[in-house]
Amino acid sequence: MNLRISLIAAIAALVVSGCASVAPPGKRELMVVANDEKQAWDKDGKVVLSAAGRDTLLVIDIGTDPLAPRIIANLPLPNTIAGPPVNLAITPDETLAIVANSLNVVEENGALKQVPDNRLWVIDLTASPPRLIDTVLVGRQPSGLSINQAGNLALVANRADNSVSVLRISGKKVELIDTVAMGESVAHVRFTPDGRRALAAKFPGHKIAFLDVNGEKVSYNKQDVPAGLWPYNVDVTPDGKLALSADNGNSGAADGHVDTVSVIDIEAVPPRVIDKVVVGDGPEGLAISPTGKLAVAVLLKGSNSATSAPFYHRNASVVALKIDGKKVTRGNEVEVRGLPEGAVFSQDGRYLYVGNFIDQDITILRVDGDRLVNTGKSLQLPGHPAAMRGKMTH
Repeated sequence: MNLRISLIAAIAALVVSGCASVAPPGKRELMVVANDEKQAWDKDGKVVLSAAGRDTLLVIDIGTDPLAPRIIANLPLPNTIAGPPVNLAITPDETLAIVANSLNVVEENGALKQVPDNRLWVIDLTASPPRLIDTVLVGRQPSGLSINQAGNLALVANRADNSVSVLRISGKKVELIDTVAMGESVAHVRFTPDGRRALAAKFPGHKIAFLDVNGEKVSYNKQDVPAGLWPYNVDVTPDGKLALSADNGNSGAADGHVDTVSVIDIEAVPPRVIDKVVVGDGPEGLAISPTGKLAVAVLLKGSNSATSAPFYHRNASVVALKIDGKKVTRGNEVEVRGLPEGAVFSQDGRYLYVGNFIDQDITILRVDGDRLVNTGKSLQLPGHPAAMRGKMTH
């Protein structure tokens, strides 16, 4: 009898111990992914367009189980891969997502062509499931955008209008309040963490421009710094001391030549480029971790180029960039899949999610110190991920 009681107690102890070792589910953390079903590439690297009507916007929970993200909403909304993969953002309180629709595909004289749109989708993330609640008209070909840390202002780069739209966010209401002329095409615009400045990527001008933000008044101070060739994307460290730009090198495509990430000291008066880090062929996606210790550049590496091109690769890669004060150094490079676009860090900086356009999936990487490690896990998507973003953490 005593032996039986002892065995039962031992088994109970093992069960309790086993349960204690299971990590509790995490808190919900959202990411939005825009899928473009209108554009592809043939084996010769030529663009192939399809009729509109199949694009989607996904809302994904990456917090509850970081290695098994869950799609919680699938909305039939147009989007496009043409442009930097940062044409969407989530407010800091995860109440709203704002998504720009840059280009539409239309039929003209029996042929399909791309034409600029001027619409932003406003998504209520507190609804169950999340849903579209408004459409806001801005400039032509709205592209990269960002939301300030106060969650009350957004900026949108209008590539075809050479301007930046200023939007007021009040509760769940988003409205256009001003437009700032930039003099040339800008691909992306990014607030600094204190919300008092913003940086705009002058894509064909090979420069990063600075905007002053005073309350709701945004002005272009005509202060630019020279980046590398074709800066598509710009991000800022959480401490507001550095900015990084992804210098694509070839107007949005790989070409076999190495390209750079420019390092901009935005504490300096005036701001200046203090380094250029060689990362590889065709950086497009760019993200800085909420920890401020690591950034990543997502390389195209010719994965949508002609299969006969000497620089063609079936799969592409992500490069880690270690940030130590104002020194940025190239870390390891990890293979992902075909035509990677957007990159999103988890809010704790432990995981990185990379959207592979050609393969219709998301590669899940783990951050190990200042290195990236492929977990072998991925999330299959019901479309081709053209852009993706988490909430604005800095």
